[in-house]
Amino acid sequence: MPAAASAGEREASTSYWAFQPVAHPAPPKVRDTAWVRTPVDRFILRELEARGIVPVADADKRTLIRRATYDLTGMPPTPAEIDAFLKDQAPDAFARVIDRLLASPAYGERWGRHWLDVVRYADTAGDNSDYPVPDLYKYRNWVIRAFQNDLPYDRFVQQQIAGDLMPAATLQQRFEQTIATGYLANARRFGSYEDARYPWHLTIEDTIDNLGRTFLALTINCCRCHDHKFDPLTSEDYYALYGFFSSTRYPWPGIELDKAPHDLIPLAPPDQVEAFEKERRQKMSEFDNRLKKIQKDKSDAEKALKETESIKSDAERKAKVAELTKKLDSLKHQMKSAQEQREKIAKQPMPYETAYAVAEGKTEGKKKVGNACVQIKGDPEHLGPEVQRRFPKVLGGHVLPTNTKGSGRLELARWLTDAQNPLTARVMVNRVWHFHFGKGLVATPSDFGKQGEPPSHPELLDYLAARFIDSGWSIKAMHRLIMTSRVYQLSSHAESTTTDPENRFLWHYRRQRMDAESIRDTLLSVSGMLDRSIGGPHPFPLPAKWDFTQHKPFKATYESKRRSVYLMVQRIQRHPFLGLFNGADTNASTARRVTSTTPLQALFVMNDPFVHEVARNLAARIIAESSIESGRIGRAFELLYGREALPEEVGRIQLHLEHVQAALGTTEQAAWESVARALLMNNELIYVE
Repeated sequence: MPAAASAGEREASTSYWAFQPVAHPAPPKVRDTAWVRTPVDRFILRELEARGIVPVADADKRTLIRRATYDLTGMPPTPAEIDAFLKDQAPDAFARVIDRLLASPAYGERWGRHWLDVVRYADTAGDNSDYPVPDLYKYRNWVIRAFQNDLPYDRFVQQQIAGDLMPAATLQQRFEQTIATGYLANARRFGSYEDARYPWHLTIEDTIDNLGRTFLALTINCCRCHDHKFDPLTSEDYYALYGFFSSTRYPWPGIELDKAPHDLIPLAPPDQVEAFEKERRQKMSEFDNRLKKIQKDKSDAEKALKETESIKSDAERKAKVAELTKKLDSLKHQMKSAQEQREKIAKQPMPYETAYAVAEGKTEGKKKVGNACVQIKGDPEHLGPEVQRRFPKVLGGHVLPTNTKGSGRLELARWLTDAQNPLTARVMVNRVWHFHFGKGLVATPSDFGKQGEPPSHPELLDYLAARFIDSGWSIKAMHRLIMTSRVYQLSSHAESTTTDPENRFLWHYRRQRMDAESIRDTLLSVSGMLDRSIGGPHPFPLPAKWDFTQHKPFKATYESKRRSVYLMVQRIQRHPFLGLFNGADTNASTARRVTSTTPLQALFVMNDPFVHEVARNLAARIIAESSIESGRIGRAFELLYGREALPEEVGRIQLHLEHVQAALGTTEQAAWESVARALLMNNELIYVE
């Protein structure tokens, strides 16, 4: 293991590109000005011209609309949408396609899923028993709405860190902002005890780790035990951030030895909440008094029973023992009944909605608001000096005022989104670029530190970051800027070159394989099976029935025909389809999806009942939408691949249909199902050019 960097080395590393202020570079001059469509192209073309690389031709219109539709919605374009674009010869035809896609509800679902990857969203807690979190879908849907409504990114970040502390014009806005803090509440849980033994430091580490990677692209959690070995981050920086979250109350999801969820945030008017809590406290107080009386009567009866030993008359003693034993049995029954009723009241579902969200910590007691101490070698039992809550020194080191009464999360959120922060805007525009091109300008989207890769086009990265801030932190404006550029609209067909074989300088578009959600949503869409309604709560068992343990953890798969973003995903159990096709790792931030090609994937497409159901419905749709064989084949190709069928493809499918029907005597529907299964197995379906 390399030795920790010295103070001098850390100071020197502050000159590293990622920690420098965002510049405002002017788009450079280029020789081929006719090639340029947006300022983005000037930065790309300058590098190509300097290396003598000639970019390829533009993509054709069919390729372009399929590319853009998958990029922005994760769904295939319909034949009608393709036809309308082909007929539109206006200069701004593609720009209007982009605007239409950005306005589609499918946009929020697609880009919301990208964000959920990064924040390691899951519908379960991740402890030994992986308890369900029934309310967390509200955060998922909040993320989708935020992208759909183009919530400015600075406010998007702030609400996830401190929405409960931000001003709100209405009660509904207050609820929405509270739900947004589900980002923090979603931190992973560990252990089985809800007492002093519970390892809250691990949940806080998970929080700091994700905050660092998601918003700053820094591995701050490396500093839990020691100063960072490569970046100018110290252990004190880590525990300065730790204080914000140790001063925050996380909700309790339930674990093996404390099954009931609590500390959920009510989404109701305060007077309604207070009335319910007052009534519950009163009922519980009545049962507490009743239990005290029963306990006193029980103690008196036990004392009297003991005193029967002094009764000399055998008959009298036996009669008294029988009487007292009967009374004790009755009191034990009464106590058990009262305890059960009290517990029932304590676990009574609240008559209003709740949010799995965070709140301010206590003002007194063990988990009170305040600064944290350094934990020597990351051990919470061995404390070092107290560290004032502040931002990492390399990013300004803003210190929380000493008179701050709360956790300080609101100040932290504002520091994160300060326009002078050199990382937040850069990190987000790089993520947008990554999802459009399959690779970011910085190829390590969640690590801008020295162990990450440097930017391929540093001036373009800064230009985009500056434009992002100037646009009011609009993500949709960033999409428009990138997608209307010529570099985005280049063909993916290119001859190999030794000058730039990895396409680092973007002389052609990078062919990309669809992610798991797009594959599944495409299958549902083309077959007409897709339910476009918004996903709500999952059908978890009622909390009163929860009895999950580390030996019998929660495990479920809830089938649905809705878009894949609405599927229930577990922290420690992979969804069968998403796991097979390289879905996000819900245990950790997923900045880049892994892509693998395995025999199991091919066997799934060949044999799984879901794919056979898709094929049946696709065949029925093709038959219903055209009365002639060649028209049906053409329709299938437009639905699946976004293009016309070639004459030789039409011929081969017609021969196949004849053979199947003649040799096997199948129905027309069955023959077309055979064709549909073959077309669904084609690689062309799952690649975007």
